[in-house]
Amino acid sequence: MTNVLVLGASGQIARQALPMLAAQGDTLTLLARTPKKVDAPEGARVVEGDVLDADALGSVMQGQDAVYANLAGDVDRQAEAIISAMDDAGVRRLVFVLALGIYDELPEPFNTWNQSMVGPMLKVYRRAADMIEASDLDYTIVRPTWLTDRDEIDYQTTPRGEQPKGTEVSRKSVAALVAEAVAHPDEYARTDLAIDKPGTEGPKPSWY
Repeated sequence: MTNVLVLGASGQIARQALPMLAAQGDTLTLLARTPKKVDAPEGARVVEGDVLDADALGSVMQGQDAVYANLAGDVDRQAEAIISAMDDAGVRRLVFVLALGIYDELPEPFNTWNQSMVGPMLKVYRRAADMIEASDLDYTIVRPTWLTDRDEIDYQTTPRGEQPKGTEVSRKSVAALVAEAVAHPDEYARTDLAIDKPGTEGPKPSWY
């Protein structure tokens, strides 16, 4: 049984991940700015708070074995705050969802299209990744490509330094990888993985 702190628990990927984490026996603490938006599994503890509130984050960090972060906005500032709070609390395991394309690593013409759509955001996510990788934490960075709401688990992963292929992946698939990374920390420690659906290669996602 693992005590897992979930940051950004009301997000769309986290909503898929929470029942998976609960099903594998993890004890969940869910931090959210708006707790009423969180669909908490039975037995989970829901705490109102903001990742950038050092006191609130430090309080919920106590007693945790792992942190799963699925955030938006100032992700670089949030990553810095999380790393600091984990260091202070002696928590070492971090699973952090970022975005594909932060290393300018996609095949063309998909890479150019992706940069044209979300380029400024990718710089923020890259800064977060750099801080996480520079830390001494046992991290797993998950970099999903463009997300769908398909009710399927169908994915492949590609380590940093190799070129991913697919243009889309389901949120449920990303959630499944998160749960797998929490369940098997030794296998996934200090890894940086792209995730996409096999067979979705192309210049852009199918719905564009």
